Amino acid sequence: MWIVLLWMLTAGPALNWHSEAAAGAIYSFIDEKGVYHFTNVPVDPRFTKTEFTAESAIIHGKGSRKTYCRKKKYHSIIKKAASSFGLDPALVKAVIRAESGGNPSAISPKGALGLMQLMPGTAEELLLYDPLDPEENIWGGSQYLSRLLDMFDGDIISALAAYNAGPGAVEKFGGLPPYRETINYVQRVLKFWKQSKF
Repeated sequence: MWIVLLWMLTAGPALNWHSEAAAGAIYSFIDEKGVYHFTNVPVDPRFTKTEFTAESAIIHGKGSRKTYCRKKKYHSIIKKAASSFGLDPALVKAVIRAESGGNPSAISPKGALGLMQLMPGTAEELLLYDPLDPEENIWGGSQYLSRLLDMFDGDIISALAAYNAGPGAVEKFGGLPPYRETINYVQRVLKFWKQSKF
């Protein structure tokens, strides 16, 4: 899978959507080879507007995060992946809810992909062909979470913090890093884990 980022800033009012693009709007499309293209100046008619939120973006999709969270279509995949990697399926579900709200097309401003918001480098390391494929993403995310739990001797707080901020940050601080985003993330996953049912 390839992701192409095109940041084209042009001057002048030649096209009426330049002002919106300069304000931060991002457009995307997937070409016939499966390559993802992103730009703030959509010169190709295949581009459609990508709506970014604080945590993720919904690409070519409709509906709120709550709507996505209510969908149960991935439960069987979650159960199988969690079982294969020795995880509680409710924990995997909680990570998905915290990461993407259950939206399989979510892409974060930092480039994290899919239900479990895997960074492209992590997805490549996990040998995922298409990180936006829900099944691949769940299997890859579950495998990665399992690795982090092994790395931090089963410490769920450290593993979740590493999932959010990276293993290096957890190792640097000897546990939960003092990052507000990471602290909030860990608290959110733990809350959703307690609420999750299978």
